[in-house]
Amino acid sequence: MLASAAMSENQPDPVLSGFRASIDNIDAALIHILAERFRITKAVGAYKAEHSLPASDPGREERQIARLRQLATDAQLDPEFSEKFLRFIIEEVIRHHEQAAGK
Repeated sequence: MLASAAMSENQPDPVLSGFRASIDNIDAALIHILAERFRITKAVGAYKAEHSLPASDPGREERQIARLRQLATDAQLDPEFSEKFLRFIIEEVIRHHEQAAGK
């Protein structure tokens, strides 16, 4: 135990550093993917505002949540977590759409 404690004081653990580098890359990819998603949903919001369409589509939202819960299950990700994450994104998109519509 002393050897591993000394190793962490003097030099980083290469295995842990590798894991962290992978996590950092994934986090960066998530940010870029979310940015692209919001660029597209911003265009959707502008289209909806231009055509006087409602900011939200509850039927589509529920279908998307069911679809993504299944994807999460297939990917061995907690579907409850994935639903919370998607609902958070949907709420933010609707907020942007409402702003675009001037509500």
